[in-house]
Amino acid sequence: MNKIEILNSNDKVIGKKQTIRALSDNNVEIVFIARDADPHVTQEIIMLCEKKGVDVKYISKMKELGKACGIDVNAAAAAVLK
Repeated sequence: MNKIEILNSNDKVIGKKQTIRALSDNNVEIVFIARDADPHVTQEIIMLCEKKGVDVKYISKMKELGKACGIDVNAAAAAVLK
């Protein structure tokens, strides 16, 4: 899955809290993390993905991830839902 697929997916969540909630509900197909995001924000998401066996894909910039999600602000994390 690439950035274009994030934008085209209707079933997505954006941001730390929503991504963690979806992971906790076992409702995530794949997670995208911005490499330039603060590790304090992304560390818990990455650990949950490892625990749940969810693939993590990295995007170089938060601005790029936000744009791929169809929003005008930066995004540290996003997930495509099952």
